[in-house]
Parts: sequence; structure tokens; C-alpha cells
Amino acid sequence: MAGVIEVDLFDEDVSSQDHPEVVRFKEVLQKVAEEYHCRLISFEVEAGTVSFALDSDELTAKILQLLQAKADQP
Repeated sequence: MAGVIEVDLFDEDVSSQDHPEVVRFKEVLQKVAEEYHCRLISFEVEAGTVSFALDSDELTAKILQLLQAKADQP
């Protein structure tokens, strides 16, 4: 079972996958997944929070490390 990553990325009024910023972010995730020879298996956005899952534990771990490093910055 893949882990789901949730990130507050957009304004709270963004809840559509058709929003231009959401479309761009999803395209980036799909491109990175392709580079790691895996797939984006779920993607949702609600009230500015993006939830997504990949079928690669390695890539999921790298993304979580990046998010943690960003959160640790002052």
C-alpha cells in the first residue's frame, strides 16, 4: 500500500484539478515519476491541500525528505 503525501501548496479556494497551478504541479509529479520509472497512482486537491501517492517507496521517501528539510528551514 502506497503512502499518501499531503501538502498545503495553494490558496484555500483552490479545489479543482483544472486550476492552472494544480495542472502544472501534477505534470511535474508525473515527469519525476517517469524519471524514476514509477507512476503517480493518486492525486487530489481540496482547499489548497494536495494529496498524492506514487508507486515507488524510494521516490516517496525522497519527496518526504525534501519536504522535511524545507520545514526545518527558518
